[in-house]
Amino acid sequence: MFLDPVGQAVQQRWADAAMTVAFEDLAPVSAFPVVPGRRWGPGLWWSATTGRHVAAGSNAMRTQLMVLDRDPDVTGLAGRPVRLLRRDPRGQVRSWVPQLFARRADGTALLADCPGHPEAGGERAVKAAEAVAQACADVGWTYRRIPPLDDVLAANLKWLAGYRHPRNAGRPGLLAAVVEAFTRPRPLIEGTEAVGDPIEVFPCVFHALWHRQLTTDLDTPLHERAMIGPGSLLQAGTGVPTGRPSQDVGEGEGGYAEESRDLSGTATDAATGAGGGEAGARRGEAV
Repeated sequence: MFLDPVGQAVQQRWADAAMTVAFEDLAPVSAFPVVPGRRWGPGLWWSATTGRHVAAGSNAMRTQLMVLDRDPDVTGLAGRPVRLLRRDPRGQVRSWVPQLFARRADGTALLADCPGHPEAGGERAVKAAEAVAQACADVGWTYRRIPPLDDVLAANLKWLAGYRHPRNAGRPGLLAAVVEAFTRPRPLIEGTEAVGDPIEVFPCVFHALWHRQLTTDLDTPLHERAMIGPGSLLQAGTGVPTGRPSQDVGEGEGGYAEESRDLSGTATDAATGAGGGEAGARRGEAV
């Protein structure tokens, strides 16, 4: 079951709906619950992939939205756009609403839930996951219960997400200059200062890292001596990446032992980042 573009509920055979319905364009089939006492409730995530807002119901879901929004193979995103109905062995009707929908470039899709911990949802969630996984496999899709990210990786992504908006590419020509500065891996601060004033250049560097036009090791804290390298092949004659990523680079030759300033910190509020822009964009909220 899903809501059509005018908000009317539609119930359709799953195999038919999966092949014909653009779930990435649909509103949530039901609202995300508000749980009293939780520090983070439902909100909106501005997607750099689609240029639209995606409903998110929890901090865990928002984090996984960041991962998918940065994936170059993802072309569309939606929160809770479909309710799957089934009958259990006793003939009782059961339903489940996966939290996330992601459309892939090849037309297939991912349905996912984002539990805050492995036991979230109990036995009901386990049985629903088995049923949804089978339904997805029947149409060539994928279903996953996505575990929480490592704290360091999550912090780095939250920091970079604050610079995902196109405004952080800066003035004309700045992005190309930033990419050129990191043609060979070098410390973040060195490449940034080679381009110009760090106050102006840092947001563009972080923007390029978010979009994988540059790469770094996101499994270690992001700091001013982190090694930054090229993220993809360049379009001939433009100095601008094509958007297809290479593997993230590590610390490179020699490493750096001196004290470095940690740029991501806890990244619970990326509004403190350089480069301007509304605080809401830095937090991944509506912009």
